Amino acid sequence: MTNMREFDSNDGTPVSVKIREKLKAANKRFHANDNIADFLNPGDLDKLLDEVETKFQGVLDSLVIDTSVDHNTDKTARRVAKMFLTEVFKGRYVPAPVITEFPNAEHLNELLIVGPITVRSACSHHFCPVIGKVWIGVMPNKGTNVIGLSKYARLAEWVMGRPQIQEEAVMQLADLIQDRTKPDGLAIVMEATHFCMSWRGVKDMDSKMINSVMRGAFLKDPTLRREFLSLIPGRA
Repeated sequence: MTNMREFDSNDGTPVSVKIREKLKAANKRFHANDNIADFLNPGDLDKLLDEVETKFQGVLDSLVIDTSVDHNTDKTARRVAKMFLTEVFKGRYVPAPVITEFPNAEHLNELLIVGPITVRSACSHHFCPVIGKVWIGVMPNKGTNVIGLSKYARLAEWVMGRPQIQEEAVMQLADLIQDRTKPDGLAIVMEATHFCMSWRGVKDMDSKMINSVMRGAFLKDPTLRREFLSLIPGRA
């Protein structure tokens, strides 16, 4: 990998450009729903916050909003920059949460369901909120790593804390849990409201999107799949 310090010189180059150069040098993509924490140096997030604030102020100026007089918007650029970088898109800029894993000492092999986990994301098409719930089904085996129930929520929050397309978000979460726990089967169902449909466009307030991922035993065994779906409230 290219030496990170190669791009650390204080030459006035925007920090976003330096991070992008590191990503390209490592041949790594930086799509909206990718995590780029490995390519940030200490202090980069603070510099990004300043940069995004400046650029969003330009957006407000182009929208002809007088932020110098309007007391409601005089600090909006800073608030929006902070919201994007440290809240709604935090999953792009911080490493995966530390998850303690334990061996399956009791050789558990019964269906485990976690949910509903409330998740919040944003559509990568319009940056409108996506608010929903996730249910996770796990069929462990004696070699499965066991993690605490709250850790499923932490992993979901990390994956969803990026601009996402729901179908891709569920796949990313499934890949992450599969890699961490190595179960015989994994099932995820997500139901969400997309504000890009209710707030704009067709302005349909009642539509929801439901999608699922089935892996291993859940994909091969229709009885297990039906059991999982029947135990999800409102999804039977």
